[in-house]
Amino acid sequence: MQQSQPSSMQSLSASEQGRYARHLILPEVGTSGQERLKASSVLCIGAGGLGSPLLLYLAAAGVGRIGIVDGDVVELSNLQRQVIHDSTWLGRSKAQSAAAKLRELNPNCQVDVHEVMLDITNVMDLIAFYDFVCDGTDNFPSRYLINDACVLLGKPLVYGSVQRFEGQVTVFNIDPHSPNYRDLLPKPPSPGVVPSCAEAGVMGVTPGLIGLIQAAEVIKLITGIGCCLNGRLLVVDVLTLRFRELTLRRDPDRPPIKGLINYEQFCHPATSEMTSPALKSISVTDLKILLDSGADDIVLLDVRNPAEAEVVAISTATLIPLATIENGEAIERVRLLAEGSQLFVHCKLGSRSARAVQILADHGIEAVNVTGGIDAWAKEVDPTLPRY
Repeated sequence: MQQSQPSSMQSLSASEQGRYARHLILPEVGTSGQERLKASSVLCIGAGGLGSPLLLYLAAAGVGRIGIVDGDVVELSNLQRQVIHDSTWLGRSKAQSAAAKLRELNPNCQVDVHEVMLDITNVMDLIAFYDFVCDGTDNFPSRYLINDACVLLGKPLVYGSVQRFEGQVTVFNIDPHSPNYRDLLPKPPSPGVVPSCAEAGVMGVTPGLIGLIQAAEVIKLITGIGCCLNGRLLVVDVLTLRFRELTLRRDPDRPPIKGLINYEQFCHPATSEMTSPALKSISVTDLKILLDSGADDIVLLDVRNPAEAEVVAISTATLIPLATIENGEAIERVRLLAEGSQLFVHCKLGSRSARAVQILADHGIEAVNVTGGIDAWAKEVDPTLPRY
């Protein structure tokens, strides 16, 4: 594998030689490989489930400069998988939390903190000053944005993603013949088809495993050893602990990437059912007022999965999972519930309930979407309820 070209080689101090001794005695790495690590820079976008192991092992390996991009704060539900953070950082910056841990782990690493949400106004400037980029995000607009910026700037991109018990990882844009994210997913899935981690859940070790593989790919790219995942998509099923490898080729007919676009609109077009102006909605505070009014013609429908309802539920809600509405099994049951009543639909965050409202409308059943779902209810109406 061709070695990377960091800006300048840097000799190792006696302390660094001791710290990286187990690398130095590997013939494939040696002093020259460790010096390449020290001279290299890596930008990690996202300090969450993927970013946690990725950042820790890049710092431990001796990458000289590590950039962290994350504009979010540490929440309690993060700690099940985002192991770079701890309880003392709840409510505080993820980027600062991760940086503090890296500086404790390896004071030799320069850690750059970028407490921002990545967008088209800052992505090019952020990526330009790093040798490699790692995608640790969890949404499609960010993935396309990062990919396109890396293509335009000629930066290798180490990609990873997880959902539930499965993860995937590959390396994009190593050379002009390499595939990129648009070869893996030419078009984004329709809104609501692929649930987020917050909606579908994730086994905590799954992003840990994928993040570790991402770190291994970065270290190999920097030192020039082994064979990276260029043109290969590695898929991992943690439940069966089976690894599959899929060939990924560049599509010669794919339109070239000439510039950045509006990625929110690209992934969530205004014509989609989730953003339809005809969709009726209500805030959780207004819903609470209606429920407290004592009206007996209000029906609240919960379209989450049973496992979610076991964590937290609104006592007056009737649970009918979205899947049973999508396959038509529960349509008549909902129709009976809604007869002569005002029907309000909620989920965790509001996207699944919006889809349910649209499907019900197609069957002639009028319903109102509860904006923000039970998560907003727990924040704005009943803070004693747990959030997940």
